Amino acid sequence: QYGREKKLILPWESLIYALWLAAAVEVHTAKEVVAVNGTNQRLKCTFSSSSPVSQQLSVSWNFQPEDLSVKIFVFYYLKEPYQPPSGRFKDRVTWDGNIERHDVSIMVWNLKPSDNGTFTCQVTNWPDVYGTIGEVRLRVVQKVSFSEIHFLAVAIGSASGLMIIVVTAVIICRQHRRKARDRRTEVAEAADSDKEKESLKMGEKKESIPLED
Repeated sequence: QYGREKKLILPWESLIYALWLAAAVEVHTAKEVVAVNGTNQRLKCTFSSSSPVSQQLSVSWNFQPEDLSVKIFVFYYLKEPYQPPSGRFKDRVTWDGNIERHDVSIMVWNLKPSDNGTFTCQVTNWPDVYGTIGEVRLRVVQKVSFSEIHFLAVAIGSASGLMIIVVTAVIICRQHRRKARDRRTEVAEAADSDKEKESLKMGEKKESIPLED
């Protein structure tokens, strides 16, 4: 009696929740992207929707700096792309998506350390007006560090190169052995042929010697 009361979920609430999930837009982005200072970076964002792509589809990109200050408008798409008229991303963001392929990515140019932060990508596709918001954290570094991924790539490349060298060496050795065996066979056959010719000559000599009475 004094325990925590369980909240009853009415059937119509479950139905509404199920319909909301079915009509929600799912947005997909990378969790983190690392780019070098002064370079350009494509921020990939894709979506899935239970409804076909409509003319009312809209895409909103925003930016949250690391100091958690006010969000900054980055990019907007509705039938056509709209770049920010002012601010830090003016003339630095271009559309790099394809709506028919459910791709709503953007390209950010001339990255700076002040661009460190989180970019959010939100998509609405009527009647799917609710859904997840994609978040990708951008880290701008002065130079690319030798990460474990690079080490693994080098290790795999080295192992592949070593294997190719070993296989090539084995093939060359087999070819040399085959040629040596063929030469020995030719020499043996030539020797047998010479012996056979010598035997024939000896036989001819014996036949040519006249018998004494």
